[in-house]
Order: sequence, then structure tokens, then C-alpha cells
Amino acid sequence: MTIFKEKVDEEYLTLAETKDILEDLEMERAADEDREMRYELKRAIEHVNRFTLLEPEESREFVEKLRELEKVDEPTAYKIANLRPLDRDELRAVFAQERYSLSGDELDEVLDVVRQYA
Repeated sequence: MTIFKEKVDEEYLTLAETKDILEDLEMERAADEDREMRYELKRAIEHVNRFTLLEPEESREFVEKLRELEKVDEPTAYKIANLRPLDRDELRAVFAQERYSLSGDELDEVLDVVRQYA
């Protein structure tokens, strides 16, 4: 027997936005002494605390600037904002699953935006 779960909603988030959500959840769990934080939640909180450098407003602005570029769609913009690739090779890895490849100038254009927020 197979149990299927229906996807109700999907939303892309930057690490900074995720950190805000997890901080609220952590405070809520800390207030309730009977509720223990699961291992996965603890690890997720550690991850966002370690890798988040921007504020949520800055990260949204970063994604919007990336979205203004011709070859960057929404999921890719969020990947780039979360990974902040520093060179062409790292950026090519982000675009590896796409059906198109970017030219050197297009890669540099994306990297220029990344450098503004690095």
C-alpha cells in the first residue's frame, strides 16, 4: 500500500527568511517545556545560523536583482542567493541542470550582482 501526500503549497525562501521562521518556531518550542525540539529542527537551526549573512530584506532585494537578469528564473535566483557562488565554476554548477548554458558575459553579470551582497 502506498500513501500519497498532496502538495498543498510551495514557496521559495532565502536562508535569511528561513532563519526568521525557525527562530519563531524555536521560541515557541522553548516556551512549552513539554515539547522537545527534534533532531532535524536543531540541525536546520544550526545550519541557518551558520550560513545566513544577510537580513531578510536584503536577501529579498538580492533575489529581485537576480530575477531582473534575463536567464535567471525564480528557483535559480533563490539557489544563487543561498549559495552565493564566488566564481564562474561555482555558478556553472548552479546552472548545470538547466537546458541552456550561460556565456562568460552572462555569468559575469550574475557574479557582479552576487558580489554586491557577498
